[in-house]
Amino acid sequence: MSQVSDILRRDKELFFKDLDVECNKSDTTSQLNLIADFTEYNPLHNGHFHCMKTAKHMFPESLFVAIVPGLFERSGRGIPYILPREVRAEIAISVGADIVVEGPPMGIMGSGQYSLCLCKMFQALNTTYIPRGYKPLDGFDEILKRINMGHHIAPKPYRIVDKTTNEVILRDKLEEDNYVITSFSNSLSKIGFDYTGKFIFVERIEGVSGTLIRESIMKNNFDDVLDMMPPKTIEVLKREIENDSIIYGIRDIDSILDTANNFTFEQLADLNLFNEKLARNIIDNRPYDDIDKLEKAILHGFSSHFRQRVLSILENPIPKKIISQYIDKYPSNIRILGYKNKESLEKFIKKVNNENISLFNELKQHL
Repeated sequence: MSQVSDILRRDKELFFKDLDVECNKSDTTSQLNLIADFTEYNPLHNGHFHCMKTAKHMFPESLFVAIVPGLFERSGRGIPYILPREVRAEIAISVGADIVVEGPPMGIMGSGQYSLCLCKMFQALNTTYIPRGYKPLDGFDEILKRINMGHHIAPKPYRIVDKTTNEVILRDKLEEDNYVITSFSNSLSKIGFDYTGKFIFVERIEGVSGTLIRESIMKNNFDDVLDMMPPKTIEVLKREIENDSIIYGIRDIDSILDTANNFTFEQLADLNLFNEKLARNIIDNRPYDDIDKLEKAILHGFSSHFRQRVLSILENPIPKKIISQYIDKYPSNIRILGYKNKESLEKFIKKVNNENISLFNELKQHL
């Protein structure tokens, strides 16, 4: 618990430091191709590794940059990650990434908000190619074709719309990986980033189970998942288990309950993803002595993981107005979590359209 509390305290300081930084954009003359892959690496498994290897094989002279979220160590589902981001970066570098940069604080944002931040990061990195894993689906090939033609594809509830031609091109609900692709198309179009021909679509491989991997970590027994992850991932997981550094499922419960019990109605209603109905429901069911009672007071949202996101927001209570300011300036600072060697680092700095670049390990020493 103390480790998680320390991480959240550190990350809140980093969040507000970034908010105070003015984004100094720069133009680059570097002709180097840069592949930017957004992946949570929670943990890095053979599906991630396959996507990385495919993109690197297609463009072997490119710089491979992994965007790994991020502040507060909560996933897009609002659930604590298995490993802190610097450890996830270590694994990514060891299996082939040249640079790993810190992505946005996904756990305290809505999906549209963090999709927008990620796309602004693609823009700031001066990205040449974006690899994305997808699951084959009837009609989805047409969507992929149109995205690589530069069409503005937007996901709507139970339908996918081509806003370039004003057509409904699919009437269905997409699975998560496929949804992310259409969400990126939508967000990249909103910020005016030309992504024609930039996506590398990689069909997802079979035989990887996130559930079995998580169970193996909790049991510290990897016999059933040895063929699902690179050896380096398993090596680091065993090391972190030995060091008692697995943070999966661990929350700062005292902070969550303190916010839920003591924030005023106005303070709760002002939090990101909150509305007056949710704030009133939390107020009306006070006091809370445990998380279970609090979870029952959290109304269901559009996402099946809404309750977990709300817990992450109560854990890190930042008003929606501040989140909006953060998104507007994002990325005001590009924080490097890891790099292969000095040559890769120098190439990266020359390629990026942002003068504010810092090294995470150096920052840690001063916090």
